[in-house]
Amino acid sequence: MTEVVGIARLGRRTKDLVKRLRPGDLAIIDHVDLDRVSAEELAESGVRAVVNVSPSTSGRFPNPGPLELVRAGVCLVDALGSGLFDELSDGETVTVRDGSVWRNGTRLAEGVELSQAALVAALADQQNRVTEALEAFADNTLRHLRDEGKLLTDGIEFPPVTTRFRDRHAVVVARGPGYKSDLRIVRPYIRNFKPVLVAVDGGADALLEIGLKPHVIVGDFDSVSDAALRSGAELLVHAYADGRAPGSDRLDALGLPFLTVSAPGISEDIALMLAHERGAELIVAVGTHFNLIEFMERNRAGMASTFVTRLKVGESLVDAKGVSRLVSPRIGVWPLVTFAVAGIGAVVVAVLVSPALRNVIQSLARSIGDTLGL
Repeated sequence: MTEVVGIARLGRRTKDLVKRLRPGDLAIIDHVDLDRVSAEELAESGVRAVVNVSPSTSGRFPNPGPLELVRAGVCLVDALGSGLFDELSDGETVTVRDGSVWRNGTRLAEGVELSQAALVAALADQQNRVTEALEAFADNTLRHLRDEGKLLTDGIEFPPVTTRFRDRHAVVVARGPGYKSDLRIVRPYIRNFKPVLVAVDGGADALLEIGLKPHVIVGDFDSVSDAALRSGAELLVHAYADGRAPGSDRLDALGLPFLTVSAPGISEDIALMLAHERGAELIVAVGTHFNLIEFMERNRAGMASTFVTRLKVGESLVDAKGVSRLVSPRIGVWPLVTFAVAGIGAVVVAVLVSPALRNVIQSLARSIGDTLGL
């Protein structure tokens, strides 16, 4: 029987909640089909248990997120339809025991603890039924392609940004699966080639975490911090096709200048197209890989915009994991200086600890002095 005691932290938007979590906390979430990125961030926060009032895996597609969370040692409970968000307050101490949530000896919700064995079996069953999901997804993609394809192939009318892309490399950072490891891979490349850094919403915070500042931030700004928005980057709000731009309200409230672009698709497509249209020589994608499963995790109806975008920028687009194979690392002057100092230091130490060698050096010095008349 699993028993976990911790401070309850509640949040219906998991990507916002993870920013407030501390090691040992107990997260209460409302997240249908818990995706891999959220599972990774929950595990990295150090929470001991996660209670989901929605199904962590609905069976709609093969979803590895819940399994990854449990494998990381986090207790995961589905307490479907419970009123935890109404009955609990942030900061209260609660206990999760055998699938139920208790406070001061009173059971608030009864759920089911998801075991690793059960999640492995469910994932295998979902894999067997993936063809059905693929057919529906393909139909939706073709339907959206008729509406979005022409707009993308004809080009997007971007507002005039001051950041120069022409004949430069660009790195587009999105908060997708594996984005943290991708950033670690490309950090030496960024240091050596000084590319334009384009962040997609929360990708701006990912850059700040490793000591880098974005040049441009693109998105609807629902998952990026105020600190990132105030970092000095140009802000490009992704508006809907009808011209509405919800992200502009937040920027107006913060008193920050911004530009707006109306285009179909998702914000990372806009970021890739911006770099391409402005003449970037090479575009490196970080955290932007979206296969069928990843789109279903986001509950996307189709991938028409992404399909067209990849076709259009494909000749200059490269995955972050391939950067190390395409470029040779440049050796800076400081590693060479460090190596030289270490070599001189080793010689000095050898002379000091070896009387015979010290005598040889002294004799050689006297000979040189006599020759030069010193």
